[in-house]
Amino acid sequence: MPSLITQVKSKLFITSARRSMHPLDGAYASLMRGRGSDFEDLREYQVGDQVRDIDWRASARHNEILVKRMRADRMHTVMFVVDTGSTMAALAENEEPKYELALLAAGALGYLTISHGDDIGLVYGDGAAVKRRASGRTESALEGTLRTIQSETRATTAPGSINKLLAYVAATISRRMILVVITDEAPMTDRTDQLIRRLRVQHDMLWVTVTDANPVLAEQSQAARSDVVTGWEVPEFVHGDNSLRAAVIAEEEREENERRAMFEKYAISHVTIRDTAHAIGDILRMLDRRDRARS
Repeated sequence: MPSLITQVKSKLFITSARRSMHPLDGAYASLMRGRGSDFEDLREYQVGDQVRDIDWRASARHNEILVKRMRADRMHTVMFVVDTGSTMAALAENEEPKYELALLAAGALGYLTISHGDDIGLVYGDGAAVKRRASGRTESALEGTLRTIQSETRATTAPGSINKLLAYVAATISRRMILVVITDEAPMTDRTDQLIRRLRVQHDMLWVTVTDANPVLAEQSQAARSDVVTGWEVPEFVHGDNSLRAAVIAEEEREENERRAMFEKYAISHVTIRDTAHAIGDILRMLDRRDRARS
């Protein structure tokens, strides 16, 4: 069985355009929310380093640009909170199963975490049940986490429930962690707002939204298009209806704006991913914005 981590690493390093971990160190530091105040050493400046990390006095003495490396204040555990309901087995915007994008997001952020010696954990489930996987800090632990997300999403028949997942975390996790929530375009209700507000007091949070495919195809087609929960099929005659497609897109944009407003209110880093080709780059850019926001 092919390793899921190998697939993630290939996309991660291709996107970073480097073969070493150095270009991803900044992303990791941003994920961990800070480098700390303890000086570690100096090294030569490399493309991608933050200007604020340059030691100008040392650079002048050595006649080369040197960057200060600080010992990171690590949060120890990144807890992935992943919707594995049947709705995540539906198609994403690029016609791939949404759980494939969820795997890529969890794999990339999980690999950054374990590569620097920190733990990853997993809370997963649907509207019927929520479970928790033991934490670990090895590639084997990450592979097991990704396999669990994949198998649970394929096997479940219950729709997702992000509120049930968040309520589980609020009730069972007392130690401060970084929560990485991965779900689809589920509506943000008053209950969602209440749970996020409660969790944000205790934890640092990141939110990854996986987009849904437009149920109305751009051209007339006899291809089957059905709801994974109810089984209701989209009538063939609506495909190719540009006005109907535009209405669906407008509603998605309205919901996206509501999500963005909620995340901004609680200072939660957020990214929307639409396809496997751009997901890693979008996630790294989100971490870069997160880094600059605390500058």
